[in-house]
Amino acid sequence: MTATEENTTVPRDERNAQGVQGGTPPEPVVGTKRARLIGGPGILLVWLYGVMVVGAVSRSAVQISTQFDKAPLAYSLSAVAGLVYGFITYSLVRGGETARRAALVCCAAELAGVLIVGTWTLAEPSAFPDATVWSDYGMGYLFIPVLLPLSAMYWLRKARTTTAV
Repeated sequence: MTATEENTTVPRDERNAQGVQGGTPPEPVVGTKRARLIGGPGILLVWLYGVMVVGAVSRSAVQISTQFDKAPLAYSLSAVAGLVYGFITYSLVRGGETARRAALVCCAAELAGVLIVGTWTLAEPSAFPDATVWSDYGMGYLFIPVLLPLSAMYWLRKARTTTAV
């Protein structure tokens, strides 16, 4: 007697019909597999967002813990940027339609933040005694903060059209 036969009370004939032993396997549940978002250019996006998470979070952690009085707004915005980058990275790795939509919304918010803070730092430099990740449209980070959300939004919209087909 096998372990399968010992642990079940279903007669042998019904087991084959149900796909328990031999017979056909049970039907997979439709829609349970998440669409991958990190294929192709998505891998580069995850890598770049991961680097930005480390850069923004570590920079803001040091600045907040050592010199918060100097520029609380700038350091807080760098911490927010790090959290946004972290959530986008997580969403890209997680995959699926809900994660794709959440990442798309966060990328749009990130882009708005970069444009608002970038313009603010140019229009009123005295408001930011020290730079943030998004200052001058991310010039201190080789403009990656302004280019990354644009690239990610393009990729996420393309991922939607390819998984919908």
